[in-house]
Amino acid sequence: QRQMCIRDRLGVSRTPVREAFQTLEAEGLIELRMNRGAIVKTIDEKYITDHYEMRILLESEAAKRAAQRGMPDAADYIKKLEALQRHMDSVSTEEYEELNLAVHSAIWTAADNERLYKFLSSLWNGPSVGIASPKLDHYIKSTQEHIDILKAIQKQDAKAAQKEMAKHIELSLIHISEPTRQAEIS
Repeated sequence: QRQMCIRDRLGVSRTPVREAFQTLEAEGLIELRMNRGAIVKTIDEKYITDHYEMRILLESEAAKRAAQRGMPDAADYIKKLEALQRHMDSVSTEEYEELNLAVHSAIWTAADNERLYKFLSSLWNGPSVGIASPKLDHYIKSTQEHIDILKAIQKQDAKAAQKEMAKHIELSLIHISEPTRQAEIS
């Protein structure tokens, strides 16, 4: 019955609503109950931690594989990131987010595993800027982390690329979790 209401409110057929609900359920955001609708689940610290742990495992593997297989455009991305660093104080959120996704996507592509690419694309949640971490400060740190990852890939140092990517995603988890932890302390 809830689907009918959403379907009517959005002016769409039952199929896209059902597919959207199935996607949300697969992502652990809702629980579907047979003939009783859906219940929105709480996004708590455990949910966020689990999400980032999966990203750490998969993206560090992608970085390792990119280093092993080679990534011809790594030097181009390093140049773009270094140029971004020179005018970081005037970088728009959109500009940073586009380059951020482009770097990660290029690494996933270089890993040369279509299933891995699809899993990582489904986990992608963009930059992790929390209240406790001002955007500019986060952009500066994150850009340097991207450069470090790409330089390890460029040197074909799979172990270093894997380690740098794991550290990068781990720091993203910390950035996104800080506001929650600070609220619990208050």
